[in-house]
Amino acid sequence: MSTFLKQFFTWWNGNQLNFRFHLWRNAEKVGEDEFGNVYYQGGKDSEGRPRRYVVYTDISEPSLIPPGWHGWMHHKTNVAPPSAAYEAYEWQKSHRPNLTGTVSAYRPKGSLHHTGERPRVTGDYDAWSPGE
Repeated sequence: MSTFLKQFFTWWNGNQLNFRFHLWRNAEKVGEDEFGNVYYQGGKDSEGRPRRYVVYTDISEPSLIPPGWHGWMHHKTNVAPPSAAYEAYEWQKSHRPNLTGTVSAYRPKGSLHHTGERPRVTGDYDAWSPGE
């Protein structure tokens, strides 16, 4: 399927054409992140703050927004990461994809999918049974 048709008929493959037309008329480009997502700002929201938008590179995946851009998108800061005044905090981690549903997903002890045996129930546990 061509890129044009994907953008015309689906919202999860990039952005629809009407959204891009809106950005072209009402927003200015602020920057781009390491994943190729492009960030825009333009217009005002209901609280009088500037509207902020992201155009994803490929599939619309909000977990691909890096921490600095996430703070800017949600109005936690007015300094966007490409700005010289932007400084990342030491506790900010680089992006890791959501691995839920994959072989690499987190599986704590006691999980049915955890390798090995489940821990034994200790004496401080009383099983509930109906009618008690």
